[in-house]
Amino acid sequence: MDQTILIVEDNPDDEMLIMRTLKKINVVNQVEIVRDGAEALDYVFKSGKYADRNSRDPAVILLDIKLPKVSGLEVLERVRADGRTKRLPVVMLTSSDEQEDMVKSYDLGCNSYVRKPVEFDKFTEAVSKLGLYWLLVNEPPPETA
Repeated sequence: MDQTILIVEDNPDDEMLIMRTLKKINVVNQVEIVRDGAEALDYVFKSGKYADRNSRDPAVILLDIKLPKVSGLEVLERVRADGRTKRLPVVMLTSSDEQEDMVKSYDLGCNSYVRKPVEFDKFTEAVSKLGLYWLLVNEPPPETA
């Protein structure tokens, strides 16, 4: 089964670190990167430039909170509100240390909330654990029509 990781990240440095870490732990899954919340919604709901996307839903979405155009919290809210996507695993991967963001993320139905560590080694370790858990350990819900 081809499992895609969708990364929603507007910071090129964080994107590079995530990609480097996934490569380091030998994740061979397809990785799609979008850089704002509007593009994330187009990808998930197969609209706009992704209208012809034939691939399955992502195995996991790594979603930043502070994004251009549409916030990560709004993306999460819209994903959870739609019956087709409400069970997609969404991990908030953010530098926000605001408790309000964490509470709101869980209230909206995120599966996990992970703060991006500032130090490279800790960031790499956090992304490694995320990748291994969501791709190898987690049992996804069965697909529904």
